[in-house]
Amino acid sequence: MRLVIARCSVDYTGRLNAHLPEATRLLLHKGDGSLLVHSDGGSYKPLNWMSPPCTLTVVEPDQSEGDVVEKWRVTHAKTGDALTVRIYEVLHDSAHELGVDPGLVKDGVESDLQRLLAEQVSVIGDGLTLVRREFPTAIGPVDLLLRNPSGGTVAVEVKRRGDIDGVEQLTRYLELLGRDPHLAPVTGVFAAQEIKPQAKVLAADRGIRCVTLDYDEMKGVDSGAPRLF
Repeated sequence: MRLVIARCSVDYTGRLNAHLPEATRLLLHKGDGSLLVHSDGGSYKPLNWMSPPCTLTVVEPDQSEGDVVEKWRVTHAKTGDALTVRIYEVLHDSAHELGVDPGLVKDGVESDLQRLLAEQVSVIGDGLTLVRREFPTAIGPVDLLLRNPSGGTVAVEVKRRGDIDGVEQLTRYLELLGRDPHLAPVTGVFAAQEIKPQAKVLAADRGIRCVTLDYDEMKGVDSGAPRLF
């Protein structure tokens, strides 16, 4: 990746035309060929950019361009759109080999919630025991299948954000599981970090209990959120 801080102007021509007048900016030329033009504001969003596949070519400035010391033209291989950067002064120029990025590892996805909940079924209720995670059915796996002390079955659907679709999904599982005499009677629990009000209303109408999960607490981390006892 090449990082250039320079006094420059930028012109985009193609599907639309855009102009950035002369100012000091950060030019990011990545290994995939893309070029991003950043200011010292606007958070992560560039002022302008060219996405790959594209090619950067250094061209000779025209005599009419005055104090331009270097001129870049970045052309998109498929659309022909072009980003022209006129550099008047280079304040910093460096290149860095970043290597292969392993990608973003997300924490708190549904699989993490499901795993933690399987280890802490007491969050759902006292006296429950785990039968199986990803209990198979003809219409898909139930996230958690539990037994209550009286011998009944509890089907748990786990979501990060619970909405109406999740309640409908659990309803279908309950209808199917309830036909199995080895599992009946079957009750349902809809567990999520956040449950939308409409989902709570529908769940109550279907006889499904809602449980809001505190992911930090389940991990053993104090979330700092106030609690009412």
